[in-house]
Amino acid sequence: MNHSIHSADRATHLKIVVVALVAGIAVAAFGIATRNNVDYSQTARVIKADKPVMVTTSNTTAVR
Repeated sequence: MNHSIHSADRATHLKIVVVALVAGIAVAAFGIATRNNVDYSQTARVIKADKPVMVTTSNTTAVR
């Protein structure tokens, strides 16, 4: 049994690639299966301008 990737033969490299591929497919399948089936369509929201407001840094009210 080879404990180094440098001295491993071709079959060992192939096994590593196959295991990584299967693990990647399993993670992707799990992510797709656990995804919520929520409608992500966006709707446009219209914000209309109101009266002008003056923003200050204190709690006092500005009188015009």
